[in-house]
Amino acid sequence: MIHVVDVMQGTLPVLILKALSLESMHGWGISEHVERMSGGAFKVGQGSLYPALHRFEASGWVLSHWRTTENNRLARYYQLTPVGRKALADEVQAWRYYADAMQRVMESD
Repeated sequence: MIHVVDVMQGTLPVLILKALSLESMHGWGISEHVERMSGGAFKVGQGSLYPALHRFEASGWVLSHWRTTENNRLARYYQLTPVGRKALADEVQAWRYYADAMQRVMESD
């Protein structure tokens, strides 16, 4: 059994944007959600997550705001914008194309 610890290069945007498409979350919540969605296969480290979120915010894909967490701590929450939803749709389409191509390669003789 293969146990993936870090996500492959290029997968981070789709993983983060997919998590945020469900609800606004703080960074730790995004990491936990990605791990849950992938059945534990993908773990997004904080050192990769926050620079990506800052890039997404600069590109207009996400907005952030401060809010109190369930544990009564102040945290920055991230929310997907309409531009971010379009970026997610584009990322999903690209990954489906990639996965289909890989499947054809794996099944070829």
